[in-house]
Amino acid sequence: MAKGERKRALRGRAGRMKGGRGSGRATAGHVRLWGRHPVEAALKNPERKHRKLWATREGIDSLDGELPADFPIEYAEVADLGRLVAKDAPHQGLVLECEALDDVFLDSVALGDPAHPVVVLDQVTDPHNVGAILRSAAAFGAACIVTQDRHAPPEGGVLAKSASGALETVPWVRVVNLARALDELAEAGYWRIGMAGEAEATLADSMSTGPLAIVLGAEGEGMRHNIAGHCDTLARLPISSAIESLNVSNAAAIALYAAATRTQD
Repeated sequence: MAKGERKRALRGRAGRMKGGRGSGRATAGHVRLWGRHPVEAALKNPERKHRKLWATREGIDSLDGELPADFPIEYAEVADLGRLVAKDAPHQGLVLECEALDDVFLDSVALGDPAHPVVVLDQVTDPHNVGAILRSAAAFGAACIVTQDRHAPPEGGVLAKSASGALETVPWVRVVNLARALDELAEAGYWRIGMAGEAEATLADSMSTGPLAIVLGAEGEGMRHNIAGHCDTLARLPISSAIESLNVSNAAAIALYAAATRTQD
């Protein structure tokens, strides 16, 4: 190891999902992650069970922390690593295969703390968007993200790279019925704001001082009617008429910032 003495302690929290080639997923429920931030975060997450790390020596040297002496590492050339991941994926000399994280349940992470909002995603299927939302959720202290199990991307390399480590630190709750999950959040005291461009009220006008759930729909289609009906109010971001809408991950970041500044008042 070239960069001096490294720490042995592995640390972190959890998220969840599944893993095949081209999306960063491996086989039989295993997940393949790549890039320094996703791999490093996974290695520091005690909830992760690791199978194997393929790496260049430069990639190993870039890690913050020393791997256990018996950790399964296979040194490889850059071109060899490129064949293990999605086409043209920026693996930065690191490809980690590990097991998917265990399920996270809503009542174990949505604890009614006003400082930690819940982000609910209705059929947001692009892994880049979900990864970016995880990153914003980590940045602004969200309690978790919630998605429907069948209409969300699997855990994998593309999503983890977009999340830049947040896949390991933000709990990801996958549910069968999103409307029922929103009912459970209401019973737990959450004020549910559905983000909708056609809403009359702005987000600032719709905020409460208590626990908050921010609900966002798929880009283009928005929230389904049934999901909007399970929100306490609908709100829009006051964007310029020069543009029709924002990317869902951008909208999530702005809403989370608004929630974070509200809790600081």
